[in-house]
Amino acid sequence: MSAKPRRWAGPGFETFGSIFGFIYTFLAGNALLAVANAPLVLSLSLVADPASAWPFFLALSVTIAPSLAGIFAAFKALNDDGGAVKPVAAFLRGYKRSFAKAALLGVGAVALLLFLGVDLAVIQNNASTLPGAALLVPLIVVAAAVTVSLAVTAIAGVVLLPEAKLKSIFKASLYLVAQRWYLSLAMLILLGIIVSAAVMQPVLGIALAPAPLLFVIWSNASYAFHAVLRSA
Repeated sequence: MSAKPRRWAGPGFETFGSIFGFIYTFLAGNALLAVANAPLVLSLSLVADPASAWPFFLALSVTIAPSLAGIFAAFKALNDDGGAVKPVAAFLRGYKRSFAKAALLGVGAVALLLFLGVDLAVIQNNASTLPGAALLVPLIVVAAAVTVSLAVTAIAGVVLLPEAKLKSIFKASLYLVAQRWYLSLAMLILLGIIVSAAVMQPVLGIALAPAPLLFVIWSNASYAFHAVLRSA
């Protein structure tokens, strides 16, 4: 007796709900990021050569840190609620709840990057007369990369562990950035893509690029924090 052929049921309602949850969260997240960083987005769209005015744009980027906390909170809600996610409410709730800690991390990161950027400009302008300039440049670049990785990882930690003290989150983030350097490198590449898209096409780049790439960054950071907590 031949076996009865099985019918393909196709994707269920939960699958479509999950896909819609991702798309909705990404679209809403990009829009909310643009609103939360409106001065930066507007300036990028008006200035033809942002690189020539990098200190000004770096100072404006101080608003990015709290908005990262907001979108990371939306991604956390997406993981918890699936297709029933309310990304706008989750973003606003995460933005408000994590604002103080994220803003402090953002101000610290921007201040350090400004300091490193000025040092790099001085060294490059005086490379012929400054001894050891060839060694100082890569050290400054590495310090800037660590600063960015540490700030973003710590912001993810603030969202994941809202009750933890900022000092403890910072220490854990420093450990994760060093131990899982490959995730930090991947983060920097993805952030570089976001920045490049925002500089080349401010409106279109910010409307499409940030959320999906930030979701990968969030997923890696979340995995790293949970792995450390499980082994603790």
